[in-house]
Amino acid sequence: MLTRPTGITPKGIDIPTQLSRLDIASRRSVIAAVSGGSDSTALLLLTKDHISAVAPGARLVAVTVDHALRAGSDSEAQDVARLCARLGIAHRIETWTGEKPATGIPAAAREARHALLSRAAQDEGTDLVLTGHTANDQAETVLMRQERSSGDLSGRGLAGIAPATLFEGKVWFARPLLETPRAALRGFLQLRGVGWVDDPTNIDMRFERPRQRAAMSGSAGDAGFVAALEQARRMAMQRADVAAKAARIIDSFAQLPAPGLLRLDAEMFDLSEKQAVVYALRLLLAVMGGTTHLPDQERAAALVDRLSREESMRAVLSRALADRRKAGIFVLREARDLPASEGFADGATWDGRYRLTSMTPDCSRIATGHGGSLAPESLLRKAAAGQPRLGPGLAAVPLLAPFARYLPSFDLEPARAIARLLGAVEVPAPPFHGHIESKA
Repeated sequence: MLTRPTGITPKGIDIPTQLSRLDIASRRSVIAAVSGGSDSTALLLLTKDHISAVAPGARLVAVTVDHALRAGSDSEAQDVARLCARLGIAHRIETWTGEKPATGIPAAAREARHALLSRAAQDEGTDLVLTGHTANDQAETVLMRQERSSGDLSGRGLAGIAPATLFEGKVWFARPLLETPRAALRGFLQLRGVGWVDDPTNIDMRFERPRQRAAMSGSAGDAGFVAALEQARRMAMQRADVAAKAARIIDSFAQLPAPGLLRLDAEMFDLSEKQAVVYALRLLLAVMGGTTHLPDQERAAALVDRLSREESMRAVLSRALADRRKAGIFVLREARDLPASEGFADGATWDGRYRLTSMTPDCSRIATGHGGSLAPESLLRKAAAGQPRLGPGLAAVPLLAPFARYLPSFDLEPARAIARLLGAVEVPAPPFHGHIESKA
């Protein structure tokens, strides 16, 4: 007799809270990423049930990414296609073509998968892709980040996987099963009489995640699983709280006297909320320097200390120059290693700070700076020298460098604050009703 895991009822599984909070009714279609494994197959069935109940007009499209990394992956994709045909769900296969890397395969495969799913979503006229990440994935992620001890003293990574992530500013990847254990999903599939494929790479001990998964098996692993999930919830709340405070700090103390030049009020560095001040500065340095990664937490904290006590100073971090003068604290791109401005076409990224685009009505929203009299003339000239020289018909739209590729919903508020400050493209609303990004 089948023992029903937690969350299973005689009729199936309760719709996970995060799935029920998705704003599906306003979208004409939704993508479900389905590999054929238990997690994504359960996601497919649960999403179909949910859409039928709350948004019957929405079209569900299953997308299988064939990474073409091992023999048989194409036939597994066809198995998903046959399942979808039986269920009356539209299905498409996206294949990762081209040469594969010799090392770093999981990261490269993840990048390729996101790009292919994003393209499929845009083809289907939607900005929403659902993935089958579970509570088990969340716990594994937290434990792996604990072991890495990367040196980020903020503990941001211990918040785990975000409920949703914006990819390249266009497509939301939502994870509605992030609080649901894998055992419950497999029990649900057994009740429905639907099988799944076990990917052999999930037990390949050459990779970090399978090793962590094996370590969590058994009774000792159960305690670690529970503790990791609790830590993720606690750290997610802390991360969202710091992010919200950082957003308010940016709104209150940062100005844009001219394109490429920020002015920060000195009062910002006298605040008691040091963790939020440090995070706000890390974000602003990365954006002004055009770097995809935030500057080191410890070095940024030391810079905050200097800015709070020294009346005159200059320091470079993450390609950004912080220059404190009587007129204020200014942040701009350092003069070294700037790319040439010639030869860039529509859609190109310049220096990690701008996307070049043909002029459209939307470009009228781009901030051109204000209050230039608040900045010393020498800094205005330096900032101007660090701007792209545009050819006819092109405009430079500011990018949120650390979030240009991936924006976790944890960091939505400061990203919006920086977009307002720079005149960047507005960050779209998350795909949930309410503000689930502050809960994990």
